[in-house]
Amino acid sequence: MNPAETNRLRWKCRRGLLELDLVLDRFLREASLSDGELASLNSLLDLPDNDLWELIVGRSELEDQRLHAVVARLRAA
Repeated sequence: MNPAETNRLRWKCRRGLLELDLVLDRFLREASLSDGELASLNSLLDLPDNDLWELIVGRSELEDQRLHAVVARLRAA
């Protein structure tokens, strides 16, 4: 991922919920993501804050199987 894409993804991770900001910031700093995982994360970041938080804490599940691996890594972060 080039620096411009990294900056765009970091900016997209800035959320209205402090909890999401903390989890997503740490995840981006510590995780080594493949191109597919980056695409999945980018798709997840299109969700509203509350829906994304519910996924990360395990209160809801996704139907899209392609996103499960990234959600599992976010939950572990």
